[in-house]
Amino acid sequence: MKTAIAWASYLLFGAALLAHAQETNWQSQRLRLIDEIRADVRRTEDYTGMHALDERVLAAMSDVPRHEFVPPQDRDAAYENRPLPIGFGQTISQPYIVALMTDLLKPQPGHVVLEIGTGSGYQAAVLARLVRHVYTIEIVEPLYRSSKQRLDQLGYHNVTAKHADGYHGWAEHGPFDGIIVTAAGAQIPPPLVQQLKPGGRMILPVGGGFAAQYLVLVNKDADGHVSTQQILPVMFVPLTRER
Repeated sequence: MKTAIAWASYLLFGAALLAHAQETNWQSQRLRLIDEIRADVRRTEDYTGMHALDERVLAAMSDVPRHEFVPPQDRDAAYENRPLPIGFGQTISQPYIVALMTDLLKPQPGHVVLEIGTGSGYQAAVLARLVRHVYTIEIVEPLYRSSKQRLDQLGYHNVTAKHADGYHGWAEHGPFDGIIVTAAGAQIPPPLVQQLKPGGRMILPVGGGFAAQYLVLVNKDADGHVSTQQILPVMFVPLTRER
């Protein structure tokens, strides 16, 4: 009996060591990724006018375990600075783009933010580290179910998700301090502009079909006047709509 207990303890200790080594490896890869994001920001300064991102945003990026938000077969590539497929014709965005879009929202601890296109939940998890609450909408039902379960299991309890057509937004929880759209449409959805709080910001890719896509920043000033600014060319999956 003692031998069996000792052997079981040895196995548990070994498993704990392996888990610790793997987590250390993930952390090391996240730090390397942050360095790559910093370099990308400097490379794109002529487009964005930004030499560096808010350190709060980079800290959130370094805290969120991206390997938990990619399919198991792609975990070894989780911390490469590129998009990855998540099924159903959708992707998890390039980390540099996630960081840039997050920074452009200027998130603050008291903010309430709307995300259109939950995907695997990665962008929502990053935002959840920075704002009071994130409302997120996903039109692909299997992705909605899996991302909701993942966010709950990982402890992102300030994220509320629903399955719907995100083009219409989520008016009952608006107006929002910030809105982020993670798929490209041919125009800026008017319902989302309406649900943006005065003084708020929205970031989204605009374009599609044969047109180039650009990341666009929408500002609504304190008087409700809306202005837009093209940031840089991008490539996103199309915004899926209900048929």
